[in-house]
Amino acid sequence: MFDQTAGSYVIDLLKEWGVDHIYGMPGDSINEFMEELRKEEQIRFIQIRHEETGALAASAYSKLTGKIGVCLSIAGPGAVHLQNGLYDAKKDKTPVLAIVGQVSSDLVGTDSFQELKLESLFGEVAVYNRRVQKAEQLPDMLNQAIRTAYAEKGPAVLIVSDDLFGTKIKRDKALTSPAYATPNIRAGEEDLQCALTLLQAAKKPVILAGKGAAGGTKELLAFTEKLKAPLIASFPSKGLIPDDHPHNLGQLGQLGTDPAEQAMKETDLLILAGTAFPYGEYLPDDVPAIQIDVDPKVIGKYYPVLVGLVGELAPAAAWLTEHLNEKEDAFLLKYQEKRKEWHNTLKRDMAKETERLQPQQVIAEVQNVLERDAVVSLDVGSVTLWAARYLQLTQQQLVVSAWLGTMGCGLPGAIAGKLAYPDKQVVSLLGDGGFSMGMQDFVTAVKYDLPMILVIFNNQKIQLIEHEQEEMGNKATQTDLANIDFAVFAQACGGEGYTAKTRSELTDALAKAKVSRKPVVIDAYVEDSAPPS
Repeated sequence: MFDQTAGSYVIDLLKEWGVDHIYGMPGDSINEFMEELRKEEQIRFIQIRHEETGALAASAYSKLTGKIGVCLSIAGPGAVHLQNGLYDAKKDKTPVLAIVGQVSSDLVGTDSFQELKLESLFGEVAVYNRRVQKAEQLPDMLNQAIRTAYAEKGPAVLIVSDDLFGTKIKRDKALTSPAYATPNIRAGEEDLQCALTLLQAAKKPVILAGKGAAGGTKELLAFTEKLKAPLIASFPSKGLIPDDHPHNLGQLGQLGTDPAEQAMKETDLLILAGTAFPYGEYLPDDVPAIQIDVDPKVIGKYYPVLVGLVGELAPAAAWLTEHLNEKEDAFLLKYQEKRKEWHNTLKRDMAKETERLQPQQVIAEVQNVLERDAVVSLDVGSVTLWAARYLQLTQQQLVVSAWLGTMGCGLPGAIAGKLAYPDKQVVSLLGDGGFSMGMQDFVTAVKYDLPMILVIFNNQKIQLIEHEQEEMGNKATQTDLANIDFAVFAQACGGEGYTAKTRSELTDALAKAKVSRKPVVIDAYVEDSAPPS
């Protein structure tokens, strides 16, 4: 690389980092960079209609692939719009790069049109937050931003005045490299021995597993089977831990199952495997605990543990499996029977015939068309609770805004899922409230030929919030929503739209959607049922 614009250096380095698409919207403080993107063939620019969609899609892409997601915005309003998606990446600990334009470098600090103090704006959310002062700095700062995003598992923000992108710089040699070496973290043997002592003594151990099991599911399940322990999956790990595994009791907490809650009350040893589960009211009152996590900051953060294993889950689980003596299975068998009864109850709920369409019936029909390697993008609201309870995932991937819990994440997640895995089926389950927060970007899916199935649970209200208000003893207020004909909207955008008010109509709509080569919205009118609790 020699005597080229700083913006073209950025393009070259992004390709070396494996970036193949960027979410963004053109504007007057990134015009020079857009010119570089215009000339580029390997990096696809995905023009979204709202920067929040772009940031949420970048976050979802990273969650699904482990690769960095990239979004682009102008200064001022565009930068503000990125915030929600970047906070989602921060809370769910996934790497994202935001390249944010700024007013011309000779105007910074003069309060010019659309100028904001961007470093202050991103100060709390970003793991890397720097403004490029000179064009010569841009390539090296880009490398550092991406490296930090990977290392600290969060959003990195690089702020660049647009004139710097178009400035030519000369380099005889590279000063930094686009490389990140993943650390190999192993728990200490002394700590492993302490954990083993607790495991050998336990009669009723329970494993609570989280998304830290990614890459170590095989070892975790082998450990679970050797320990003869019931396994509970945190909601973000749904699908990562197969729902059909005979040890899996389902989720815990507000999204949980009765067997999981009962097992937690009875356990004499809690093993937190790749999760810092924060809802202490659902954990046992006073039992010894082991926690396995790569991040030492979360050991004992939400629950007092006796032994902390700082390291990757896979090797720790493999070591414990190898050294563990065979355990008795009476406790496990008891909860496997409870698990069977629970699943039979769920099946009866989904099979029940009713005059009006029920949320669990929608999930049952979706389950019938769901392919084994599908991507499921889930929005936030009462639909989250219904899916947590009734949707069974085995080899499918689930993407959701877990810690931030932001409504409107379903459509961006579906867009990201289809861009990440063009050959896989992508299904999104959304409430009418969540979908309408960012529905304008359905046209983005149409524009870029991204076939997907969006199933909207339409009850004309923000149902979860209404339920919470009433649970507090208050009267429901301001939760009703003016209805939208989402099927007609989808058709107006150039996609396909179907309305389903009965189970048979839903079955027909899903059959058509499954073979469609267009984005499809199914507007499923569900009865106003309280979310499962």
